[in-house]
Amino acid sequence: MILRVATAIDNNYIPYLDLGRRRLYIDIPYPVVLPQGPWWEKGWHCAFDAHYHIVFPVKYRKALLVPEVEQKLKEISTALSERYDLEMEQIGADLDHVHLLCSFHPKYGGGQVVRMFKSITARQLFKTFPWIKTELWGGEFWSDGYYLSTVSTRGDWKVVERYVRNQGKKPEDIQLRMW
Repeated sequence: MILRVATAIDNNYIPYLDLGRRRLYIDIPYPVVLPQGPWWEKGWHCAFDAHYHIVFPVKYRKALLVPEVEQKLKEISTALSERYDLEMEQIGADLDHVHLLCSFHPKYGGGQVVRMFKSITARQLFKTFPWIKTELWGGEFWSDGYYLSTVSTRGDWKVVERYVRNQGKKPEDIQLRMW
């Protein structure tokens, strides 16, 4: 027996007990209206509150995310968010990796979003900055792996947001030199 909520007209929600094949509606004197706010995303057939912290490095950990490349990466991210129904809440980049704090519809999986972001941004960055191809070989900008975790709006959201916003190191600290 599970307590669920059935949608009704005018955004009113009616609680009921799910008994398997039957529903037992709970009679209450007023309709339940779920609160709407900045944390509440609504799709055509679902409502969700999902935020993700995604990190992925540049191929060979090369320090290629200089300020102009980082700026172009943010512009491409804005275009992606409009086209694919993503919300890029915060983007931060060190010289050798990028942090995304984003939210997207549950119809997308985390791996799908990472694959889409990596492929489109790499293609656009190679077109805009041809010198990047001379630094890398094999035609890949991003490394194969990534880190993905969910972030709660009520727990450590501010900590992760501040961490992503404050990304950045000096090139001397990251790029190792042979001689």
